[in-house]
Amino acid sequence: MEILVCVKRVPMVGGKIVVTAGGQDVDTRMSGFTVSPHEECAVEEAVQIVEREGGSVTVLTLGPPEAADQLRDMLALGAKHAVLLETDGREWGPMATAAAISAVVSRAARRADSEQGPYDLLLFGNEAADTGGYQVGIRVAHALGLPVATGIKKLARTETGFRASREYRGVQESYDLTLPAVVSVKEGINLPRYPSLPGRLRAKRAAIDTAATDWQAEGLRKERLRVPEQARKRAEVIGTGVEAVPALVALLSDLGVLT
Repeated sequence: MEILVCVKRVPMVGGKIVVTAGGQDVDTRMSGFTVSPHEECAVEEAVQIVEREGGSVTVLTLGPPEAADQLRDMLALGAKHAVLLETDGREWGPMATAAAISAVVSRAARRADSEQGPYDLLLFGNEAADTGGYQVGIRVAHALGLPVATGIKKLARTETGFRASREYRGVQESYDLTLPAVVSVKEGINLPRYPSLPGRLRAKRAAIDTAATDWQAEGLRKERLRVPEQARKRAEVIGTGVEAVPALVALLSDLGVLT
């Protein structure tokens, strides 16, 4: 079974968000980078499937040259091939991203002698950790005319494909998908393994297939980015000991804590 997993290079969470002077981008010069947690689970799910069924896993990302580091992290988890659709660093919208991925899948399907594809299963994270768009997997499925299931927390093999299950508003839903198919998975479908030392060494030496891509504009136009203002913290010293109690009660009343 040949599986393609699409991942995205995203800033690590937890740091302070700073917008560039032009207000068009997030300043990531001091940020570390990783892949989205949902996508790491997608890679783990793909590796587990080929360990049971045979085949290989290809990881693909659309991003700057530095995104090769994230591809190597996924190779260290057990993926066999890596493809980098190299950009100039600008953020691509979901329509253009899906179009670029669909083109790669279509080319692989036409090349019967290709070592990578045609793909039986396309896995995505349910959403990227930075933009949270939820769109790319669905758009790829639509472009390729493939069945798709999203928000999946369990994949089980069937005679004709996979049964994809999820919980929605307290109700368990299952979908039987024939192959080829597109599935986006959520964090928690599995527990991603830690890369082994041999895996890291193989990933460091592995070749990454790279293809240049031209930036494609979409219908939406970005005006500017703005970091929401943080609520100001109010701190007052009202005294110490019993003598400070009346002032404390007055302050709590002023804040609306007392009724």
